[in-house]
Amino acid sequence: MEIRRAEHRDIGRINALLEQVLRVHHDIRPDLFRESGKKYTDGELLSLMEDENTPIFVAVEDGAVQGYAFCAMLCQKDHNILTDVKTLYLDDLCVDEAVRGGGIGRALYAFVREYARQQGCYNVTLNVWEGNERAMHFYRSLGLSPQKTYMEERL
Repeated sequence: MEIRRAEHRDIGRINALLEQVLRVHHDIRPDLFRESGKKYTDGELLSLMEDENTPIFVAVEDGAVQGYAFCAMLCQKDHNILTDVKTLYLDDLCVDEAVRGGGIGRALYAFVREYARQQGCYNVTLNVWEGNERAMHFYRSLGLSPQKTYMEERL
């Protein structure tokens, strides 16, 4: 398996994986997520790929993209009460549902973690929707733990 930066030629496959993620989120929270749609236009995906602060990494096996990791570099600096921190935010990680459980997700996360270290980041952060137990179990198995809890009251 090869993990590399996403390229223009990967957009079709990335879109297919984004659809899988949308289905998971719609199943958990149909009140917030539409049943179908595109998170990004192809132009937006290209812009993300070209921006050094928003790298997208893909896992390729047998010539096909089997997973991705969307990242965003965040820098907290000169805040009144918070320390200066450089964080790599893992916005989205997906492995094709047909090949989940084979280690691609672990390899992608390890790659992201090493990239963050090389960039001088203090931490890697991410969000998981309540109800996505499979994702919670996966991230806990990698050693991640809650940093804060984002709560809501439905009105």
